[in-house]
Formats: sequence, structure tokens, C-alpha cells
Amino acid sequence: MFTTKYFDELTVKEIYEILKARAAVFIVEQRIVYQDMDDKDYDSLHVFYEEDGKVTAYLRAFMVASDVVKMGRVLTLEHGQGLGGRLLDFGLEEIRRRYSPKVITIDSQCHAIGFYERAGFEVCSGEFLEEGIMHVKMELKL
Repeated sequence: MFTTKYFDELTVKEIYEILKARAAVFIVEQRIVYQDMDDKDYDSLHVFYEEDGKVTAYLRAFMVASDVVKMGRVLTLEHGQGLGGRLLDFGLEEIRRRYSPKVITIDSQCHAIGFYERAGFEVCSGEFLEEGIMHVKMELKL
């Protein structure tokens, strides 16, 4: 089941499961050493898929300007089963509905460019190194 909540609406268990999923993908799987809890969570919309009490897909989004939303921390624990695409579709609809932005941005890992392009995002920067992984900035203009 997909769920969308602002930080203050999350239960303690949901926060724990979200942070556990983020650590599983970014710290354990991708071996990124970084401070995940960056205080942006407080002002973010959290979109996640929960199955049997476990968060298996997640993204967050927050306003960076009056008409621009930044999306990030996009992950799935189950790869190759379509959950990421369903998460992205659901998340983009929730972002549109709750924020009505003109642009949604993301700093995408280079290997995921095609994933975001299928949803209409376009690369709008050259490659840059972030936390040891090559990224590009992408935009979805609404």
C-alpha cells in the first residue's frame, strides 16, 4: 500500500522503517558514507510503499522555491519488479496534488537517467560527483 505523509504525520515505526530502508540502499548496498538525516525530512512529503510493516520503496519531496519541488532519496528494496516505476508515478501525482509546482527537480545517479526520462524528466546539467557517485540534475516541467 502506498502512503503519503508529512513528517509530523509519520508514526515512530514508519520513521524507523523509512530510515532503515534508506540505510539498506544507500549505505549498505551502494556503500555511500554520508549523513542521511539532513533535517530536510522535517519539511518533506514522504511517499512510501509498505508491505507487512516494512517500507520497501520510498521517496521524499520538498519545496526549494515557490514553484519548484526537489525530489530525492528515491529507492526500492525489490529491484526489477516494477515497484520503482509505480512509486515514481504515485509520488509525482502526490507532489502535483499537494504542491502544484511548475518544476520538479532531482539529482539523479547517472545509472538511473533512463528511469526518470520515462517519467518525462530531462537532463539539465553535466555530470558531477556527489558522495562518490556520478550524478546529473534533471527537471520535469509541468
